[in-house]
Amino acid sequence: MRADGLIIVTGGAGFIGSAVVWALNQRGISRILVVDRLGRSEKWRNLVPLAFDDYIEADELVPAIERGALNEATTVFHLGACSSTTETDASYLVRNNFEATKTLAAWACARGARFVYASSAATYGALEGYLSESVELASLRPLNMYGYSKHLFDLHAARHGYLERIVGLKYFNVFGPNEDHKGEMRSMVHKAFGQVRDGGRVRLFKSDRPEFGDGEQRRDFVYVKDAVAMTLHLGLDTSATGLFNVASGAARTWNDLAGAVFGAMERPRAIDYVDMPAQLRGKYQYSTVGVLDKLRDTGYTPPPTPLDAAVRDYVRNYLMPDRRLGD
Repeated sequence: MRADGLIIVTGGAGFIGSAVVWALNQRGISRILVVDRLGRSEKWRNLVPLAFDDYIEADELVPAIERGALNEATTVFHLGACSSTTETDASYLVRNNFEATKTLAAWACARGARFVYASSAATYGALEGYLSESVELASLRPLNMYGYSKHLFDLHAARHGYLERIVGLKYFNVFGPNEDHKGEMRSMVHKAFGQVRDGGRVRLFKSDRPEFGDGEQRRDFVYVKDAVAMTLHLGLDTSATGLFNVASGAARTWNDLAGAVFGAMERPRAIDYVDMPAQLRGKYQYSTVGVLDKLRDTGYTPPPTPLDAAVRDYVRNYLMPDRRLGD
């Protein structure tokens, strides 16, 4: 296990990043540098229960590297990025999601440090069905600038031979504790919880395709505790490299997800189907699932948490009591 030196977690106060720090703590690891931009958000609350050596703002990371202050780092989990799929400032996304990743990857590889970065299932674009990392990168066509900013680095890493030395993680639809600060980018579980709590009903998109009923569009929903278990396995427990899906390996419907929330809250099921926004029509995937064969080949064996059990844990142990991981 690669945990004998300093571990850097960028985006370490965010959703998946803070969950990675929590999972490291679960392994007894606290020699961690958390890097993030706290700004005016409430994500600082994610850090309160966690154990780590130090915190620096993201703008201080490269200067710290340049003065040699982080030479003891043996592993970098680079999870800090703009994750908004509706962000329209392409220059901002390129600086944050592409240029910064290039800088960190080059530094880590030059030092022989393990480098694990967040790519995204958004890089698959409009592809549907079973999605595999074996798809030719150059053939992918992301549907939004967020997905393209992630795809840009995947392509860069492939061209420069980095993918033979580093790990990129294609996160699917992750949900779970510590996502409160994400606004409209929160999972549907979080949004549905609020809708049921406040009005007793959940809103889902109608279907525009006759082969799918309303709310029967399918996604690969993965619990954050499973996602970070996969992340730490690939970062610390194996020398495998390349791109990996981080997913449950199963497709479930939005109706299933809403039903799990109603069940966890012990409330009667009540769903309103609303028209899909015009800007999503023609860009909306109706069925996606991440293939996990490549991950399994590295020796990762735990089964994913069943959807109903994951939603119940999230709703009853975190959302209802307003708790975070580690509380």
